[in-house]
Amino acid sequence: MTSVLVVDDSAVDRKLISALLLKQTNWKLDVCENGLKALEFIENRMPDLVISDMRMPEMDGFQLVTKMRQLYPVVPVVIITSQGSEEMAMEALRKGASSYCPKSRMSRDLVSISRSILSVSLQRRHSQKVLSRITKSQISFCLENEGSLIAPTIEHLQSHMTAWDETDRLRIGVALDESLLNAMHHGNLEVDSRLRDVGDGSAYEQEIVKKNQIKPFCDRRVKVDAEISETCIKLFVKDEGPGYTPDLIADPTNTENLGKPSGRGLLLIRTFMNSVTYNESGNEIRMVKHRSKESN
Repeated sequence: MTSVLVVDDSAVDRKLISALLLKQTNWKLDVCENGLKALEFIENRMPDLVISDMRMPEMDGFQLVTKMRQLYPVVPVVIITSQGSEEMAMEALRKGASSYCPKSRMSRDLVSISRSILSVSLQRRHSQKVLSRITKSQISFCLENEGSLIAPTIEHLQSHMTAWDETDRLRIGVALDESLLNAMHHGNLEVDSRLRDVGDGSAYEQEIVKKNQIKPFCDRRVKVDAEISETCIKLFVKDEGPGYTPDLIADPTNTENLGKPSGRGLLLIRTFMNSVTYNESGNEIRMVKHRSKESN
């Protein structure tokens, strides 16, 4: 059974997060009231995922993320952001957090974010080992607009990254997951991300299903090209939609935009990858990640 550790100094928030997760999953949940107690817990029983608040006594979420990267790099951490903690959240992403969820959007997004991170993380941890002699790979995919194809695509790419540490593999997986979702939903299917804020957000998912049954949207594909070496990975994700102008999108790294759903994926991509550029028509994202010193 999937195990999740919730870390928050507020008993009310611990109950709220636990209730949200238990309502929609069958995961096993444990709770701790600060980072120090979380590390003591993990030393004896390692969870599959940690969900942590940022502001806590004794050891806050930022310090916990730093320690987790050092001691337990295979365990992803999702941080909960609140008004006033945006700068700290950005730094936590840079230091090793796998994703974030604004407290104001927990009821809508926390379960889906956690499932996405777990999918990437567990696929890697449970996959078979590949030949350690692989030093360079070039891989290409042509994907339909089906979300079920994303996790195995990422797992296959990660299996070729034998020289990379778990944190780098997970971050690359998260960035690729977000870029593939963007290419499928916003590029090929041309679904407006603002639909996520309509009602309970179901209009967004309904539009995806609808567009996937209508030409020309359903015939469009996502092409993925990857160049993997021991020190660098280059990823090219191209959709067959009309493209867009990236400069017109609100800067997701601006803390004022941290809680907006439309910029979350781009923020994670830019935070986790060393270089992010686009082609002229805006329908191909080009990402580069250099292997961290921790992997050497």
